[in-house]
Amino acid sequence: MVIEVAEYQERMKKTKERMATKGIEVLLVTDPANMNYLTGYDGWSFYVDQILAIFDDEEQPIWIGRTADANGAKVTTWLYHENIIPYPDTYVQSDIRHPMDFVAEILTQIGQDKRKIGVEMDNYYFSAKCFQQLVKGLPNATFIDATLLVNWVRLIKSPKEIELIQRAAVIAKHSMLEGIEMVDEGVRGCDVAAKISYTQLSGTSQYGGDYPAIVPLLPAGERTSTPHLTWTDEPYRKGENVILELAGCYKRYHAPIARTVQIGQPTANMKNLSNIVIEGLNACLNFIKPGVTCEEVEAIWRQTVEKYGVTKEFRLGYSMGLNYPPDWGEHTASIRKGDKTILLPNMTFHLIPAIWSEGDSFEISESFRVTPTGCEPLVDLPRELVIKDGMTFEKLNPVI
Repeated sequence: MVIEVAEYQERMKKTKERMATKGIEVLLVTDPANMNYLTGYDGWSFYVDQILAIFDDEEQPIWIGRTADANGAKVTTWLYHENIIPYPDTYVQSDIRHPMDFVAEILTQIGQDKRKIGVEMDNYYFSAKCFQQLVKGLPNATFIDATLLVNWVRLIKSPKEIELIQRAAVIAKHSMLEGIEMVDEGVRGCDVAAKISYTQLSGTSQYGGDYPAIVPLLPAGERTSTPHLTWTDEPYRKGENVILELAGCYKRYHAPIARTVQIGQPTANMKNLSNIVIEGLNACLNFIKPGVTCEEVEAIWRQTVEKYGVTKEFRLGYSMGLNYPPDWGEHTASIRKGDKTILLPNMTFHLIPAIWSEGDSFEISESFRVTPTGCEPLVDLPRELVIKDGMTFEKLNPVI
């Protein structure tokens, strides 16, 4: 296992402490990132229902999932094999029975059916049907919304987690350099995406990569007016700018990065916009240190760029790290007005002060770790608008 059992046990302890503050006696975890964080479970099985049940008075949780995935839980987790409980395939995508019926039966059999049960109400992997069947199967239980309970436990990374994120950052750098080098007039976006994906998965000569929670985002031309478009099979044209946003991923830990490539010489407005955004980004990175709040970081950005008449409607960044599709963010702290989360050492964020508009758009981002005295950008790349005007982009430290 990548993480030592003692670290998993410490994570369980912190989770139970947070459960106690909310009056939760049983916590049902369905978010695969939280499941991984607490047990190490790692499988592409989150398209069917599975849960990790944590009990306030039991040392080990139980994992309940599809029979076909039970051996995956035995291979990847620190749990006793008797704590891995499979449900038959007759529960999979059935219109007469549901996996949460099975979960309710198990909780009843072990005397947990009359307790205060926390569920992750607002996550991608827990449906209205899941909740409906749990309520039906556990009529004597009291249900409590436990959305993001484990996510907040994950906010400060351990030294081992930082090591995994740093490895992901090396993969991110290598992938970004490969993508930037390939972007040029006449090249298809799908081919750039394929090159980036190959590099993300192959990793380095020392360690391989993992599949990231988000595919490469590669809008070009007018599609750069919005952040979350992928690629097309159209060749790039001279005069277009291309945004590359991607992440390196290692053992499910991410390090995102974004850069913008201009094919041909940029307009004066594009040069000006990129300089303003980079100035704001640098001001934030120079300001960040333990003790400041997320909203104070956002204020530094705003004060830096508003004097040029630039405004940003969206949040400036968010905590990130361990995750599964469809998102590498942790859904906790956001760098924006009103978020009073205090930055502490070994929190990790994706800072993305991009400007998307129907005119010129410029995206640049940095993943960073809060250090004892400031912050450390994780991906070592120049902060600049990359101009491709008939010249080969020179890689920085290309041998990994």
